[in-house]
Amino acid sequence: MVDSQIHTPVLLERTVELLSPALERPGAVLVDATLGMAGHAEAFLRRFPELVLIGFDRDPDALAIAGERLAVFGDRVHLVHTVYDRFAESLETLGITEVSGILFDLGVSSLQLDRVERGFSYSKDAPLDMRMDSTSSLTAERILAEYSEQELRRIFWEYGEERLSQRYAKRIVESRTASPLVRSAQLVELITAATPVAVQRNGHPAKRVFQALRIEVNQELSVLERAIPAAIDALEVGGRIVVLAYQSLEDRIVKRALAAASSSTAPAGLPVELPEHLPRLKLLVRGAELAGEEEKGVNPRATPVRLRAATRIRRAA
Repeated sequence: MVDSQIHTPVLLERTVELLSPALERPGAVLVDATLGMAGHAEAFLRRFPELVLIGFDRDPDALAIAGERLAVFGDRVHLVHTVYDRFAESLETLGITEVSGILFDLGVSSLQLDRVERGFSYSKDAPLDMRMDSTSSLTAERILAEYSEQELRRIFWEYGEERLSQRYAKRIVESRTASPLVRSAQLVELITAATPVAVQRNGHPAKRVFQALRIEVNQELSVLERAIPAAIDALEVGGRIVVLAYQSLEDRIVKRALAAASSSTAPAGLPVELPEHLPRLKLLVRGAELAGEEEKGVNPRATPVRLRAATRIRRAA
């Protein structure tokens, strides 16, 4: 099975529905800030014949696959190897100041999950890598070898919301003095042995630790905190942004950023709301939308998704 066949885009029809009003005019520009294997991107390019697509991805492998897949669209496609918090500078290099639509499909891509050697999965043995960008230097192996017990405890708690973070951090530091942790199976075995049987009944004991390591390796939350405001700034009036998040920490950042931009900034007690205090965005969905049962049945990776969307309603003051 080729790479382009193994990826089913999450909530494709809903993302098209939400972004369509901003993409129907000639010359509209869509930024796919998390291009992956271009499942969403290809669908948008086919449905909007005059659309220009800019695809960001930090993963060189994903960009190579997407480039082949989207080659048929010629100069309507511009691919950029970048982390999406470099939103403004990436657009600037292309001579673009405003865009019509923006899509973020967060989390680990299908390519990264399905290629065992990338080390993202706790269910299959692989090197402890977890880099979304294979050109970066920080790996999960380095974190486990070099971070102090306190630092490990912090990331397991903050990024994995792991209640046993202190126990796991202590065991890792003790274990590495005898033998370095270089394979995912080693880490899974260590965590499982340190987990009470009663806790193991609640799900795989390594899940939260692997999530925390992946977030730390790729700096996912700090990058996202910078990226969403930058993306909002790049939207033209009438432009739309759609974000798909897959875990609560991501969704919380997106929720706060969109809420801040869709609220008045007028100080309390001000008798007249000045134009510069008016909201910049209007929310397009109430709260976070979840995938329906039919979608989850066809595409299990849609199960945890939370969708949020907004449209730009005024220029910056």
